[in-house]
Amino acid sequence: MFAGLPELGISNGEDLKETLTNCTEPLKAIDQFQTENGILLPTLQSALPFLDLHGTPRLDFHQSVFDELRDNLTERVAVIAEGKEEDRFGKLEELLEKSFPLVKMPSIQPVVMQVLKHLPKVPEKKLKMVMADKELYKVCGVEVKRQIWQDNQALFGDEVSPLLKQYIVEKEGALFSNELSVLHNFFSPSPKARRQGEVVLKLTQMIGKNVKLYDMVLQFLRTLFLRTRNVHYCTLRAELLMSLHDLDISEICSVDPCHKFTWCLDACIREKFVDVKRARELQGFLDGVKKGQEQVLGDLSMILCDPFACNTLVLSTVRNLQELISQDTLPRESPDLLLLLRMLCLGQGAWDMIDSQVFKEPRLDPEVVTRFLPAMMSVVVDDHTFTVDQRLPGEEKNSPAYPTALPDSFTRYLQENRVACEMGLYFVLHITKQRNKNALQRLLPALVDTHNDMAFGDIFLHLLSGHLTLLSDEFGSQEFCSVIFDRFLLTSFSSKENVHRHALRMLLHLHHKVLPSLMETLVKTLEPPKQQSSEPVKELFNQLTEKLEAQKKSPPQPEEAPPSLDLGLHPVTVPTTTPTTTAAL
Repeated sequence: MFAGLPELGISNGEDLKETLTNCTEPLKAIDQFQTENGILLPTLQSALPFLDLHGTPRLDFHQSVFDELRDNLTERVAVIAEGKEEDRFGKLEELLEKSFPLVKMPSIQPVVMQVLKHLPKVPEKKLKMVMADKELYKVCGVEVKRQIWQDNQALFGDEVSPLLKQYIVEKEGALFSNELSVLHNFFSPSPKARRQGEVVLKLTQMIGKNVKLYDMVLQFLRTLFLRTRNVHYCTLRAELLMSLHDLDISEICSVDPCHKFTWCLDACIREKFVDVKRARELQGFLDGVKKGQEQVLGDLSMILCDPFACNTLVLSTVRNLQELISQDTLPRESPDLLLLLRMLCLGQGAWDMIDSQVFKEPRLDPEVVTRFLPAMMSVVVDDHTFTVDQRLPGEEKNSPAYPTALPDSFTRYLQENRVACEMGLYFVLHITKQRNKNALQRLLPALVDTHNDMAFGDIFLHLLSGHLTLLSDEFGSQEFCSVIFDRFLLTSFSSKENVHRHALRMLLHLHHKVLPSLMETLVKTLEPPKQQSSEPVKELFNQLTEKLEAQKKSPPQPEEAPPSLDLGLHPVTVPTTTPTTTAAL
C-alpha cells in the first residue's frame, strides 16, 4: 500500500517497525518518528493538543489535511496544463517524476493520473509501465490510453472490437423489432439522433483528436466490411465522421477527404431527398477526384453504400421518375436522374472496389436507363390506364382485367443488375405505401428471383412488412394472402431464417385479419423444426401461438349501440354503426 515512499526519502511502516524493534525507549521513538514525518509547520505543534482535548484522533486530522492538499494539487495540475506558460509541461513532467513511484498508492494515484492526463506526450517509459500493469491501465484516463493505443494497434483493436459487435447487434435488432409500422421504421431516426448512440459516442471519445486512431478505426471498418459484406459498417463509417464534425474536431475533419461530401449527403439523408442544389454539390465532389487520388473513391463508395444513403438516393430516384412520367419525359433525358443513378452505382460497387483495390467508378449499364426504367414506368402507366378505364361507363370500358404480366426487361434486370434491383424493390415499397393492391399483386411474385436474393434481405423485408400494415384489411382475402405468403415469403422461408422471422413478425401483428382457416395452415407451415431452428424463431412462433390461443378464448365482443341522447326537444337516437378498422400507421 505504501510502496514507493522509500524512493522519495519518506519513511513508511517498515521503517517504524525497525525503529521500534531496535529502540530502548518506544515512546520517545514514536514521538521522534511523528515529529520527523508529521506536517513540518512549527506553529502547528502547539495547536495539536487542542485536538486531543476535543477527542479528535490525529489520524482524522492528518487525513483531512491530506485530502485537502491532494484536491488542491489536482486542481493546480489542471490550471498549469491549461495555462500559457512555455514550460508548463516541463513542470508537469517534473511533478510526474516525483509522484509516479507512488502511483499504486490509492490516496496518491488520482494526482498521478491527473498529471498523466494533461501531458500531451507522456514519457514512453511511463506509458509502458502503465500498459504492463492491468490495474493501472484500467484506471488511467482515455487521454493516456490514446497515447498507448496509437502505437499498439492490437490493443486498440481489442478495445474497439466489442463496440463494433455491439453496433451490429443493435442495427440488426432494429430490423427485427417488435414494432411494425410504416411511420416508425429502421430509417425513421434522424442522422443527429443516430449519432447519439452509445457506440458512436464511445468511439468518438476514444479517438479524440488523434488522426492515427481515426485511421485505425476506418481500417477496422473496411476489413470487417470486406469480411462480412455487412453494410452497417458503412453506416458507422459515415456516423463516426459526422460525430467528429458535430464536435468540430477540425484536426480530423480537415484531413478526411470525404468530409464535405459526407456532410452534404448527411443533409440529404436528414431531408430524405436529394434536391437539385445538393445534387450539384455532390456531383462536384465526385468530378473533383484528381488523378492520383482515386483511392478516395473507395471511401466515398463505402459512404454511399450506407443503407441510409442508399434509401435517400432511391427514394429520390422514384420521386424523379414520377415527375418524368407526368412530363412525358424519358429517363435518359434527365441529368438529375442520371446523377442519382451514378451515386447508387458507386455505392453498390463499394465491396468490389475495396476488395479489388481498383479505384475506378463502376460503369452503369446504359440499358438500365434505356430499358429497365422505361419498363418500370410502363407498369405505372398500365396502372393509371386501368384506373381511368374503371371510371368510364360500362359500354366504354376497354380492358376487362388488371394486367398481370410484366415486361421481360423489367424482370430480367431485377435478376441481373444490382442497381436496377434496388430501384425495383423500392418501387414495390412505393406502390405498397400507396395502398395499390393490384400493382402489388402483380409485382411481388417477380421478386422471388432477384439479384443476389436482395428481395429477401432484412432491410427490404423490414420495410415491406411495415408498409403492408396499410393494407391490413386485405389480409382477409385468400387471393391477397396467397400472393404475400405462397408466392413470395414461403418460397424461401425454409432456407432463409431471416425470412422465417419476418413472416412470423408480420403474422404476429396481422393474424386477426387473416381468415381462420388460412391462419391455421400458415401456423402449421411456419412451425419451426425443434432441433434446427434458432431461439428468436422459436420465440416468435411461441408468441404467435399464444396470441392465437388468447384470441380463441376471448373472441372480440360486438360494440353496443350508444344510448339515446335527450337534448330537451325530442329524443335523438344515434344509429349503430359498424366501426371500420383503419390501417395502423
